Amino acid sequence: MENVDQQMPALTQLTEDEKMLQDAARDFAESAIKPKVHEMDEKAKLDPDLVQQFFDMGLMGIEIPESYSGGGGSFFMSIVAIEQISRVDASAGVFMDVQNTLVNNAFLNFGGDDIKERYLPQLANEKVGAYCLSEAGSGSDAFALKTSAKEAGDHYVLNGSKMWITNANEADIFLVFATINPDAGYKGITAFVVERDFEGFSVSKKENKLGIRASSTCEILLEDCKVPKENVLGEVGKGYKVAMETLNEGRIGIGAQMIGIAQGALDATLEYTQEREQFGQAISDFQGVQFQLAKMATDIETARLLVYNAARMKENGNNFLKEAAMAKYHSSEVAENVTSQAVDLFGGYGYVKEYPVEKYYRDAKIGKIYEGTSNMQLNTIAKLLLK
Repeated sequence: MENVDQQMPALTQLTEDEKMLQDAARDFAESAIKPKVHEMDEKAKLDPDLVQQFFDMGLMGIEIPESYSGGGGSFFMSIVAIEQISRVDASAGVFMDVQNTLVNNAFLNFGGDDIKERYLPQLANEKVGAYCLSEAGSGSDAFALKTSAKEAGDHYVLNGSKMWITNANEADIFLVFATINPDAGYKGITAFVVERDFEGFSVSKKENKLGIRASSTCEILLEDCKVPKENVLGEVGKGYKVAMETLNEGRIGIGAQMIGIAQGALDATLEYTQEREQFGQAISDFQGVQFQLAKMATDIETARLLVYNAARMKENGNNFLKEAAMAKYHSSEVAENVTSQAVDLFGGYGYVKEYPVEKYYRDAKIGKIYEGTSNMQLNTIAKLLLK
C-alpha cells in the first residue's frame, strides 16, 4: 500500500487561516459583543457601533474576493466565524450569517461583472444586505409569492410586500424576489437588487420576537418601486435558481449558528455546575449531572460534524443538498434540546434573565423555523433518499 504514512486531516482540524479567523471571531465576540448582549436583547436592537465593528473586523465580506475589497476567504471560514459569534450572541451571529451565506453568495454566484463591481465592495466594507423572499402567504411554499415586477422602459416596477426580513433595519442593499409572470409559476420569479433609497421602497413593521431579539426582522413594502433593468441579478425568470441555490448554502450557516448557541449554553452550564454546591458538593460531582453534560457535549459534536462536513462538501464543489438539509435539521434539534437541558441544570437560576441560559433557550427555537422548517428539511432528505 502506498502513502500509508500520509494522514488525512480530521473533519474538525482547521487550516492556519481558518484557525486565525476562528480565534479572531471568538476574541471579538468575547470582548466587543458579550458586554452588550443583555442590553441589546432588552432593547431588541443591535448596537450601531457594533455593526461598524463587524465591517472593521472583515466579518461581513469573508468570501468576497480581495479584488472587490473583501477578505478573499472561503465558505468554511464564514461558517467557523458564524459559530464563534453565535456562541456569544445569536442575534449578532445571524446578522453576519445572512450577509455572508445568503446575500454575498448570491452576488458572487449569479452577479454579472457590473453588479459585482457596484455592490460587492460596498457589502464588504460598509453596507448591510438583506434577503427578501418570504411573504405573508408564502413561507415554506416560497414560490407562491405575489410580489410582482412589471417591465416599464429601462426599469421594472415592483409591487408587493415581504415578511420576516432579517437585517431589514440595518440594510441598505436588498435582494428582492418578484414574479414577472404569475401564470408561469416559479419560472416567472426574478431576483432584483433594490437599494433602500429607491423610490417606492420602505421598511415597515419590526417584529417583537421570542428570541434573536436584537436581530431586526421587519416587513418590506414595495409600492411602485422602480428598479433599473441592470439591477436584475442573474437571468430574468431564473430567480428560483438564485433562491434555491443560495438557501442551500444558507442552511449550513444556520447550522453554524445552532452549534454556536448550543456550545455557548454548554460552556455556561459547565462553569455553573462546577460552582453550584448542593448537599455539600459541586453538582457536577453527581454522576447524574455528569451523564447529562456528557450527552450534551456528544450531541453538539455530532451536529458540528454534520455542519463542517456540509461546508467542506460545498467548498469542494460536491453535491451537498442532502448534507445541508441534515446539518440544518439536526443542529437545530440539538440546539433546542441542549439549551433546554441547560435551563434544567441551572434550576431556578436558569429561568431568570440574570443568567445566560434562558436567552440561549429562546434563541435556539428559531433554528427549526427559518430558512426552511424542520419538516421541510425532512422532506428534502426523504426525497433524496427515495429518488
